[in-house]
Amino acid sequence: MKTALISVSDKTGAVAFARGLAALDYRILSTGGTARLLAAEGLTVTEVADYTGFPEILDGRVKTLNPRIHAGLLARHDVPAHMKALAEHGIDRIEVIAVNLYPFEATVANADCTFDDAVENIDIGGPAMLRASAKNHGSVTVVVDPADYTRVLDAERAGGADAALRLELARKVFAHTARYDGMIANYLSSLDAQRKPAGFPLVLTRQWQQVQTMRYGENPHQGAAFYRDGGDPARLAGLIASYRQLQGKELSYNNIADADAAWECVRSFDVATEAACVIIKHANPCGVAVGATPTEAYTKAFQTDPTSAFGGIIAFNRPVDERAAVAVAKQFVEVVIAPSFEPAAKALFAAKQNVRLLEVPLGNAHNDYDFKRVGGGLLVQTPDVKDVARSELVVVSKRGPTEAEMNDLRFAWRVAKFVKSNTIVFAKGGMTLGVGAGQMSRVDSARIAAIKAKEAGLSLAGSAAASDAFFPFRDGLDVVVDAGATCVIHPGGSMRDAEVIAAADERNVAMVFTGTRHFRH
Repeated sequence: MKTALISVSDKTGAVAFARGLAALDYRILSTGGTARLLAAEGLTVTEVADYTGFPEILDGRVKTLNPRIHAGLLARHDVPAHMKALAEHGIDRIEVIAVNLYPFEATVANADCTFDDAVENIDIGGPAMLRASAKNHGSVTVVVDPADYTRVLDAERAGGADAALRLELARKVFAHTARYDGMIANYLSSLDAQRKPAGFPLVLTRQWQQVQTMRYGENPHQGAAFYRDGGDPARLAGLIASYRQLQGKELSYNNIADADAAWECVRSFDVATEAACVIIKHANPCGVAVGATPTEAYTKAFQTDPTSAFGGIIAFNRPVDERAAVAVAKQFVEVVIAPSFEPAAKALFAAKQNVRLLEVPLGNAHNDYDFKRVGGGLLVQTPDVKDVARSELVVVSKRGPTEAEMNDLRFAWRVAKFVKSNTIVFAKGGMTLGVGAGQMSRVDSARIAAIKAKEAGLSLAGSAAASDAFFPFRDGLDVVVDAGATCVIHPGGSMRDAEVIAAADERNVAMVFTGTRHFRH
């Protein structure tokens, strides 16, 4: 009789898997709660303790750490000496094993988790069995993911898993146990001597899963691939990595980078109160607007900089309907991103087969860390998810902004967060009028933003201007006011704040401090 061992924390699909194996004349070994569940479902189960002749001890810490288990997993069926050793010791081969691990990640994610809770959820026997089985995948079919149960049963019914499937499952096991050990190392190395959280881990281990290789990276001479953050896919809901591509050419390195910039910006707007559209070119917003409908938002966003919008990435925070699709399809666009596309919009875009359509679910998920690779090292920070509330804004000028100006200031500030530093954004009436990005001098960014507005035929009279960091001198303020701005928002905090505030008062400009900086490099 063939033998299978099933010992799982996640019981999803375990009963059906065991029943399928039993129907194929497998004897089922199991432990603890899994054994009780299978027995309750009418399956004949042999407890591991009965098979090994050694009871579970130490509150279950020792149950599968036994030569009868590990010899059955590690013996190679194609090595006569191994088979002889099993026979001499009365040990059976274990041909199929399904194991998943104590829920360490979910445990430490709980705000009430204690150090003792975390330690007790460090699985020992499970990883040992998985690694043994994966090492010996030439003789053992090992399953760590319930999603693979059906595939394995189908293979067993057809005569047994082939070498390709067993290798695939073994790779999955080692990736799983590596991630599991990495989470434990991250947790323990983030604690101080008193076992209290101490910030960033001393040893940082991460895991990503390859989604696709790419023809090239930023430039044709660079290789590239796209990886998705490992672990539960539900954690990615709302992030660009959760996209579903409906049509179009394969996404490139630059497509995904720009799509992320577009999506992060557009999802920062309240979908319940306003439709938003963001147009990105080379990682910078070249047009952002809100409106009553996606069409209105797109039309306003496109007006900001039609030249730069050519070949851009467009994101909406609401479903794209036919009217919006008609408006977008008039231009050359690389990627369109939205929570969904109505059937009529899909049909219209289908005529433009190269346009990439991405559906991304709206959600509040954020990356836990942001990374920047440097030579021989890695810069790590928490993401910039600060959303300055109106109550946090401080009016520092003699003249306060009108209600309309305040709305324009808040809109311009929201956009400035997603523009490369140094940043100046002009806005009015729920749309950007001019964007200056990535200059070494804030004054130059201000001048470029004004020039872009003029080239687009947009007046800056009565506009709001946002700066991602403080004005170090009054010269930047004078440039935006000369261009037509009547109100300005920036973090404040300069040694010359008094000088800049005095300049605002001199020119009858409303000035608001956020107390928050949004450098973006």
